[in-house]
Amino acid sequence: MPIQRRVGPRSGTVWVDLFGETSEYTGEASADLLRGWASGYLTEPNPELGRSGPVCPFVRPSIGKQLFGAAFVHGSGIDARALGTIVEDQFDLYTTLSREDDRDRSLKTLVTVLPDLTGFEVIDVVHAEFKSQFVEHGFMLGQFYPGCTQPGLWNHDFHPLDAPLPMLVARNMMTTDFPFLVGRQEWLCAYFKKFAPALPSTLRLTIAKRMKYDGDAVDAITTHHELTGNEPAR
Repeated sequence: MPIQRRVGPRSGTVWVDLFGETSEYTGEASADLLRGWASGYLTEPNPELGRSGPVCPFVRPSIGKQLFGAAFVHGSGIDARALGTIVEDQFDLYTTLSREDDRDRSLKTLVTVLPDLTGFEVIDVVHAEFKSQFVEHGFMLGQFYPGCTQPGLWNHDFHPLDAPLPMLVARNMMTTDFPFLVGRQEWLCAYFKKFAPALPSTLRLTIAKRMKYDGDAVDAITTHHELTGNEPAR
């Protein structure tokens, strides 16, 4: 079922399917930019990616099923408190979406775009504040903006979060997200709870404690991807 118009009760922010027939984005230049980036760059192979296939394998089917929701929030001076309120709405709405139809859960995406923002530090601050909340429920929150240097899974010098627009992206947690979660024990517990629910909780906690990485987890993302092997994301 395509994503319907959703309004955040706290912020009034409106998310609708980016590729559906809607008047929400009339005159929104950044919507065209995001459509082009998502349907082009993210769905095509990249020689610097470090593996075959598109940059993000789930984007094309997400677009095709009209499950790529987006909101555009204007204003260059948005602060962490205001953005945090929007992300609270984004979390609640994404939680509702994920429960509505489990068959397409992996394809559902909600994007909050901040076209006028020039100080990208607020993206990192809010991402750090809310990531645990998303992970705890089996979701991921990604920070994208021009010049984001977080390394890729397969190539440390490839920067998949370097995007033409600043945004925060809510999506379903996938098996290949393990390298993004090794920095905190509670993140690993959430990962194992989602993908190994039959294991006793005490055992999951023990595994998480032993696998937590105490170094620079972001810098080691590419190294840790080897633990997930070459299997496709699920």
